[in-house]
Amino acid sequence: MFKKRIYLSQSYLSGKEEEFVLNSSNWIDVKGENVDGFESDLQDYLGKGVNVTALNSGTSALHLALILLGVQVGDEVICQSMTFSASANPIVYLGAIPVFVDSEPDTWNISPEFLEEAIISRISKGKKPKAIIAVHLYGMPYKHDEIKAISCKYDIPIIEDAAEALGSLYKNEKCGTLGDVSILSFNGNKIITSSGGGALIAKNKSFKERAVFLATQAREDAPHYQHKEIGYNYRMNNINAGIGRGQMCALEERIRIKRDLKIFYSEILEKYGIKVHSEFNSDFFSNHWLSTIVLNSFEERENLRNLFEKNNIESRPLWKPMHLQPVFSHCPFFGEDISKKLFEKGLCLPSSTNLDNEEKYRISAVFHQFFSILRTD
Repeated sequence: MFKKRIYLSQSYLSGKEEEFVLNSSNWIDVKGENVDGFESDLQDYLGKGVNVTALNSGTSALHLALILLGVQVGDEVICQSMTFSASANPIVYLGAIPVFVDSEPDTWNISPEFLEEAIISRISKGKKPKAIIAVHLYGMPYKHDEIKAISCKYDIPIIEDAAEALGSLYKNEKCGTLGDVSILSFNGNKIITSSGGGALIAKNKSFKERAVFLATQAREDAPHYQHKEIGYNYRMNNINAGIGRGQMCALEERIRIKRDLKIFYSEILEKYGIKVHSEFNSDFFSNHWLSTIVLNSFEERENLRNLFEKNNIESRPLWKPMHLQPVFSHCPFFGEDISKKLFEKGLCLPSSTNLDNEEKYRISAVFHQFFSILRTD
């Protein structure tokens, strides 16, 4: 086995982080110039007059987004089924009920057809959903215009889960600015990281003020610690924000490399009749956070994944849909089996932006070995 492991999506320093961390006026808690600076950096990058609140995770941001939209015990929230569990878990934190919706085949994101079916069904039962959580899966934007039209038709706000999509665009508008409330993640495997972290994004300034209040334990304006409601310890600290600021310096370069990796895989795999998941028209621009493929069967997917593992190369099945997870098996689901088939046959490929030529050679050698074996069977 090769000694050096090739990871799916590895974090690394840009070289600018130390400058921000050390020049932070000795603040090492949730206050300081890096927190303000990171929020300003993100606001400048995203544009459109958004207000950014830096938090300690994308999950925290989703939790606060649901609170800001008034989700309470017993409410229902529609959530894209094919996603990481952090998209759905905060619904349950609030005692609300997830209603899962299947994918459509073009972007693999929430299906407009099944979304409307779900809304009509829940309204008929006297359970109008309080929000829609739509995810830009692996950096691929969801069909925003169609989802937005349904949102407006039924007056249900959208929480845009752009955790994987910093740098992606829909009709030249940056992902992270499309929802009524939006969230980002800076977890260690994302395109940039703050060594853990996230952000809540809103056009409404009062939402930011409310988010900061709740994220700092809901402390009232008093000389002592006064609390009239439950708050959370969700604010990003100044050190993590400094790391995030240093990572922002490398964002555009990392988007370019991620997209080049998608081309690298496409050129290898086209001769074997395998397509790398790509934008299906010019309205969509993906950061290709992870390059992904769909094989011909579950067995073929597993054989390739195991061959990568044998060569000490990490790959991973696509997200297992939430409606198939044991913890959510009791929740309503609307759709067919699109996300189920994607999970069974799909594979995420190594997509670190620091892959060197030797590592790319090792990856390509596994593909050639695998498909050579298939052709001789």
